[in-house]
Amino acid sequence: MEKKLKLRNILDIRKSKFRTETYPTRTSEEQADVEDIVLRKYEDLHIKLKINPNLPELFKEQHTRFLVESMVYLPSAYESLDASRPWLCYWILHPLSLMGVRLEDTQKSHIAKFLGRCQCPEGGFGGGPGQFPHLAATYAAVNALVILGTEEAYKIIDRKKLRDFLFSVRQWDGSFAMHVGGEIDIRGAYCALSVASLTGILTPELCKDTAEWIVSCQTYEGGFSGCPGMEAHGGYAFCGLAALVILQKGHLVDQQALLRWLVQRQMKLEGGFQGRTNKLVDGCYSFWQGGAFPLLYSLLAKGYSIPQDHLFDERALQEYILICCQNPSGGLLDKPGKPRDIFHTCYTISGLSVAQHFLNERHILGPTRNSITCTHPLYNIRPDIVRKALLYYNNLGDPNKKDNNIGST
Repeated sequence: MEKKLKLRNILDIRKSKFRTETYPTRTSEEQADVEDIVLRKYEDLHIKLKINPNLPELFKEQHTRFLVESMVYLPSAYESLDASRPWLCYWILHPLSLMGVRLEDTQKSHIAKFLGRCQCPEGGFGGGPGQFPHLAATYAAVNALVILGTEEAYKIIDRKKLRDFLFSVRQWDGSFAMHVGGEIDIRGAYCALSVASLTGILTPELCKDTAEWIVSCQTYEGGFSGCPGMEAHGGYAFCGLAALVILQKGHLVDQQALLRWLVQRQMKLEGGFQGRTNKLVDGCYSFWQGGAFPLLYSLLAKGYSIPQDHLFDERALQEYILICCQNPSGGLLDKPGKPRDIFHTCYTISGLSVAQHFLNERHILGPTRNSITCTHPLYNIRPDIVRKALLYYNNLGDPNKKDNNIGST
């Protein structure tokens, strides 16, 4: 079933402008500046609609070209991401898969071999060949290999050594350090549980007390912080909720508080999400905040409170992405005036996918060719790709104790 969405009324958008109540601050001034830029984008579109009613348009061809070219050439600004090279692979491969782009077998093999060189002798993956293993790089590498979906890619992952690495960064209280001796936060728990569940090595010993530690990170606002006592943040909230759903412990979340916090992060005028209270809108939170909603829907359904539609304004989110976050030459961005990059391209397109799909319905803003594939809210990989990987790795059995596996979500 497909549901066509209409643009918001421009008068209603203008009325939703931020009010400083005569006490402007630097934060409120920045918010007003962003709103002015975004409002001009919306007003321009409403004028263009009189000439071309098939707007707004997702520039699939341009984004595809930008991402494919990024596989072989990146500008010098990306030098700072030398320790994040598996992330570059994932950020390129995932949006291409959502847009239905198929890579040549030689391209897949080349990427798989490179990621294989990032795998460390002690298990896990580093940010590049010869670098120390890190949970974030391991998560990105596993996701990228799973998206490639070939047997060559699957076999790259040394599951026994991966399990050893995960235990090496596991802490006594159930939390995980990002690397041996490294920082401890909720990202580590999510990355560890995600790769363990995808590769069929998630055991009760690995996740003992992890759910309880994650719950301790839920703040008074309702979101999740990186560690207990800190500020709620969109990325951390997604990581905490997704990790609990993987563990089948989502019932431990204060669901209503989290839902209240999430819906308050969608900006009234812009339509996109902010990452934290009193921050500016950012395209990447289209997924980090938006992706938490499908997970919450699954938890609410278990309590027989099944949503009949998205609990955020999917029309407004699609407007922000399509009108404010696209570079006409390809690539997506944080907000108007910011440069394009593959990070924001990945997560903004992921957020568009979330907004377009609700259960078996498609909610499309603009022409039907704007439609993209659904993404799995736990892993941010296409569901069919997730199923294929789960079947492959679960058929191999657990390299530790086969009968001690937790069921995959």
